Amino acid sequence: MDSRPVIWVFGLVILGFVGGQVGVACGGVASTSCGFQAVYNFGDSNSDTGGVSVALGAVPPPNGITFFGKPSGRVCDGRLIIDFIAENLGLPYLSAYLDSIGTSFRHGANFAVSGSSIRPGGYSPIHLDLQIGQFSQFKSRTTALYNQVGSNGKSTTCTSSIPRPEDFPKALYSFDIGQNDLSFGFQNSPEEQVRASIPDILDQFSKAVQKLYDEGARVFWVHNTGPLGCLPYSVINDQSKPGNLDANGCVKPFNEVAMEFNRQLKYRVSQLKAQLLHSTFTYVDVYSAKYSLISNAKSLGFEDPMQFCCGSYYVLKDHHHLS
Repeated sequence: MDSRPVIWVFGLVILGFVGGQVGVACGGVASTSCGFQAVYNFGDSNSDTGGVSVALGAVPPPNGITFFGKPSGRVCDGRLIIDFIAENLGLPYLSAYLDSIGTSFRHGANFAVSGSSIRPGGYSPIHLDLQIGQFSQFKSRTTALYNQVGSNGKSTTCTSSIPRPEDFPKALYSFDIGQNDLSFGFQNSPEEQVRASIPDILDQFSKAVQKLYDEGARVFWVHNTGPLGCLPYSVINDQSKPGNLDANGCVKPFNEVAMEFNRQLKYRVSQLKAQLLHSTFTYVDVYSAKYSLISNAKSLGFEDPMQFCCGSYYVLKDHHHLS
């Protein structure tokens, strides 16, 4: 039986599983009634709701066809974790900050762009510090506009699609980024060098959080990185090395570095919580959720979780054999 149509939805199932298992933290307690009026998200393709599509080229079908019925800007077939978070909070899906067509930022904005990394110089020019800079400008300009319209006593119709200034310190600030720092590193340097780069990557992450805190952000939601060694392209490129795969067919060295990154990220989050006295942090273990799903893929109806969808797997595999 051809498993490719089933694999189309693999990413959606992973994200739906995680999104269905976590609640949004309100003072450290999971709840569906936190009272957040806005969400501001920073990240890569794991949480991009349209940034790459408007900035670097439209995302084509079959992306988006199952849930949205058409390409939605997401590099997947359905919803992302950030979509489930918005649903859980009773908010609309986040508009991409770079999207100027029919968008509303009344309840937040999404600065994530596929391929983005924490440090500059990866797959995308829109790294985390640039995303933070975009947020700072967004906050400054929308606040000035909101206050100007209010002071002139004009109709608030033109402000209905921008956030209220008082909502910024009460918003949820979420991060799903870091995967591309490791992935780009593996493609361009030895494993030891990638591992050694983790402290600097997390230094940049900590600086980004500090900047948001200085802007008034107080509640942070941080995803760790997933099992990189289980991504199909990782397996295709590294399966020929003796003893390189674990019992589930994932590349062990990549997953080991991802786990080390997560260990250090969790420690950084605890440090930030101690340093930023009025902050609340929720650290989300995406790695464990995804790896558990991959480990049990066959019992959940997937024939081969290591295959790309839509024929891409076979093209890359043939190229790998020829190279």
